[in-house]
Amino acid sequence: MNVKIAKEAGFCFGVKRAMKMAWNELETNGDIYALGPIIHNKQAVSKYEEKGLKTVEIIDSIPNFKNMIIRSHGVGEKVYKDANEKQINVVDTTCPYVKKIHRIVKTYHDKGYEIIVIGDSKHPEVIGINGWCGDCAKIIKTLDDLDSIKFDNSKKHVVVAQTTINLELYNEIISKLDKKLDNIRFNNTICSATKVRQLSAKELSQEVDCMVVVGGKHSSNTQKLVNICRETVETFAIETKQDLNIDKLKEYQLIGITAGASTPDWIIEDVVEFIESI
Repeated sequence: MNVKIAKEAGFCFGVKRAMKMAWNELETNGDIYALGPIIHNKQAVSKYEEKGLKTVEIIDSIPNFKNMIIRSHGVGEKVYKDANEKQINVVDTTCPYVKKIHRIVKTYHDKGYEIIVIGDSKHPEVIGINGWCGDCAKIIKTLDDLDSIKFDNSKKHVVVAQTTINLELYNEIISKLDKKLDNIRFNNTICSATKVRQLSAKELSQEVDCMVVVGGKHSSNTQKLVNICRETVETFAIETKQDLNIDKLKEYQLIGITAGASTPDWIIEDVVEFIESI
């Protein structure tokens, strides 16, 4: 049984930066809150919570004058205002690529443009993006959504995308939007790390007998890798090596491995070593 790892897998720049900033803050202060899970990987989050990180879902759960981490997914404008009112010290680990989307959305919203976000309305990144235009964005997750959303063609529109959205889906949606709306500006804000990871996973899936995708069940970019690999080959989605089906894996000789952008190196290494030991 042989293992081949995708050229691009695991922590992206934004997640690596956020995790380092959060760890440094924990070592300095210890008493700090995170507004939502710092990344979509419960094993990694557990390590930080053991260090003293407190994860909460709403800012009202954070006492005044405390320290608060804004995770890499980013948040809406109101969170910053609420933090200022509560005199909370903000440690902002928002991914710079996501920050760029916030600036685009706010700038064009202030100019009177209608905002369109291609992404999942329930994902924290999209919720945060929507918070920079007063939560009035039209959010498109699938091609079918285009038929149910009403657009005002007399207005100007600007489009941004969730950083982890599938590139092929993005292209299909903007092609339809371009035909539907007369005055529209497109911004391909899909993260470059997302693009190369998806391409790398697709290429590897064509070379192996099966794929193992390592990452959190709630990680958007991880699930997109799973779907991409499944288009080509038998694919197993796992969070840790404990989720592997050994009997099933024994049916294959060459196993490909990739991992979502919020999967730590140590989890990937555990999976590789475990498979190689079978």
